[in-house]
Amino acid sequence: MRVYLAGPIFGCTDKECKHWRARARAALLGVEVLDPMERDYRYSERDIYRKIVKDDKSAIDRCDLLLVNFLRPSVGTSMEILYAWERKKHVLIFTEAQALSPWLLFHSNAVVRSLEDAVAYIWRLVRRRQVTTHQPTARTLGKQTHTRGGR
Repeated sequence: MRVYLAGPIFGCTDKECKHWRARARAALLGVEVLDPMERDYRYSERDIYRKIVKDDKSAIDRCDLLLVNFLRPSVGTSMEILYAWERKKHVLIFTEAQALSPWLLFHSNAVVRSLEDAVAYIWRLVRRRQVTTHQPTARTLGKQTHTRGGR
């Protein structure tokens, strides 16, 4: 399984960009992780924006699952979610938000509360040797269980 680490980069500090990704990578040992921060293009975005987007899309094309840190809104992350969803990739979001945009709910397979919950979810998929795409799944936000709408 290949997991792409999607989350805010533009306008973020090193800690905001790298800390959660390092934790995810450590917790997913044995899973191939595709990390856009390996190509840290911060501060040169305006000059090479086409390369940034093409490289990110190429990595998403190669992944099975998009692991999304949505602890704060991000235009780039939202576009990665839509791009992955349209290519029938499994989209897993972790967030502390009490409410999410209907667009995020529609374009995700599952939403969990923390990185730890997301990692546990991924390991369950690995154990089952399946990454289902666009199948209705239950998602938990607090005590509420939501079933994904959409296709």
